[in-house]
Amino acid sequence: MLTSAIETFDVAVPATGVNGRAIQLPGRLALPTPPTGLVLFAHGSGSSRHSPRNMHVAGILHESWIGTLLFDLLTEQEATDRVNVFDIPLLAERILAATRFVAGLDATRHLPLGLFGASTGAAAALVASAREPKVSAVVSRGGRPDLAGRKLRVVGAPTLLLVGGEDHEVLELNRRALAELECEKQLEVVPGATHLFDEPGTLDEAARLAAEWFVRHLHLPTP
Repeated sequence: MLTSAIETFDVAVPATGVNGRAIQLPGRLALPTPPTGLVLFAHGSGSSRHSPRNMHVAGILHESWIGTLLFDLLTEQEATDRVNVFDIPLLAERILAATRFVAGLDATRHLPLGLFGASTGAAAALVASAREPKVSAVVSRGGRPDLAGRKLRVVGAPTLLLVGGEDHEVLELNRRALAELECEKQLEVVPGATHLFDEPGTLDEAARLAAEWFVRHLHLPTP
């Protein structure tokens, strides 16, 4: 269990807006001392860096000495257009902007990277990982990996799909996506959980499984 304090920083991720202008995406970087890896969170539709579920998962990752970055994938104005909320290539580009941002920080540039996606954010995380070889692991919680389409076949990072046992439609979509993935992969079904993992203990179980996956696959590169 984690015994040291967590250092937290309010950050702004530079990105390009849908109008082509430079924008800043607010986020919160949290680092245990010392961090053994860094996980970037990609929230689902209608959510933000303040997602209580992702914040809960992040807290459990900290107990395994894994740092986290929760950030907004869209500006407030962009999020009012539902087209942007479901634009997987746009969301993936924002995740890539965040990977470039943390690669430029002294505190995080040396850390192996993981991506944690929920709902549509999971598809965006997979698309981003297919384009960024520095991503060492991906976890999807209640995600829609099927929305990554053909990019699933070029994902190289070990990928864990977490789905609620009572989330029947999404479970079937994840099974199909699992068959498309050609990387190291695993599907874990959390018994009794529905799509949002609201049932007692189910989010804790999903977070535990995610932490185990990241601990297994986030390794500092050999000098």
